[in-house]
Order: sequence, then C-alpha cells, then structure tokens
Amino acid sequence: MRVVLATHNPHKVREFQQIVALTRPDLEVIGYDGPEPVEDGVTFAENALIKARAAAAHTGLAAFADDSGICVDVLGGSPGIFSAYWAGQKKDASANLELLLDQLADIAEPHRGAQFVSTIALVTPDGAERTVEGVWPGRLATAPAGENGFGYDPIFIPDGQLAGAERTSAEFSDAEKQSQSHRARAFTAFVPLLQTL
Repeated sequence: MRVVLATHNPHKVREFQQIVALTRPDLEVIGYDGPEPVEDGVTFAENALIKARAAAAHTGLAAFADDSGICVDVLGGSPGIFSAYWAGQKKDASANLELLLDQLADIAEPHRGAQFVSTIALVTPDGAERTVEGVWPGRLATAPAGENGFGYDPIFIPDGQLAGAERTSAEFSDAEKQSQSHRARAFTAFVPLLQTL
C-alpha cells in the first residue's frame, strides 16, 4: 500500500521511508509532486493538515505531513509556526538563529526555556483526519555549538542531560537525535495511526 508524504524535500522522504520500514514494511512512502499549498494556519496542526489534505486530494492516496518549529517560553511560544521565516521570507536558517539569539541576549539562564514541537497529520481519501504531537523540552544556549543538525539545533539544549556535560542537539549523533527528537516523539504517537491504514 502506498502513502504520500506531503513534502518536496527528498531528504525528509528518505528519513520517513526508513522509519516507516521498521514499523510497517508493507507501506511504501512516496514523495509529493503536486502544487505547494498555502500554509495559512495558526497552529502546527492546522498547517500539517493543510499539507496532508492537499497531497491526499492531488494523489487520491492516504497522505501525511509534519509541521514543526521551536517555541520559546519568554517569547510566548514564538517563533512557533514562523520558525522557518523568523528573520524574513527568505527561509534563512542562519539569520533566523542569529535573530533569536539577539532577541534573547539579555535573558538570564533560568528564563531561556524552549521546546521543539512537531505535529504529524494523517488524511485518508475518505476524509478522515488525525493529528499527533511530539514535544522535545529544553532551553536555549547563549551561543551556537555543534555541526550535526540544522535550523535551531546549534542553540537548543535538550532536557535530561547530566549537569556539566550538556550538549546542544547539533552535538548529538544522528542515532541520539532520532531516538529523542520532537519528530521521533511525534512519530511514535503516529505509528498507531499507520496501523489503521
């Protein structure tokens, strides 16, 4: 059975193909080649559903999509759904990170709490819709560290690490990140939805 992942990003398709193969080897995950929908929702769930609906309508297959970002406590949950565009419409990851660090420059350590959030939506051809969420709590560093990752990974310090030996998620190995990240947590919750297909 084929399911479509509502993204034009081949790296994301490959990543989800590997994950799905472990839980549902009978499902074939394919990429989406249709038009890019306008993501005008105000939550991760709304934007994930917009993408999954577009892919299901275009292909006639069950479709899933994820929407994710970083939410900073002292900024009231921002950048949130605007994470990819925080510094403007160019989707410049380096500029986004620098702007966020600049905005938090005077914020003391105890008040730098943040979490990565990922929502995965599933839409089936018969119109059924479901969403699940994964949250990776932590805090923000004052300067970037690490080369393994993208976006805000170099400044995100996940909770649950030993004091004095804490690392950013960009300093985690691929295996560590894939077992702990917000996407990994969302996908764990998503697996039961795959069983319904």
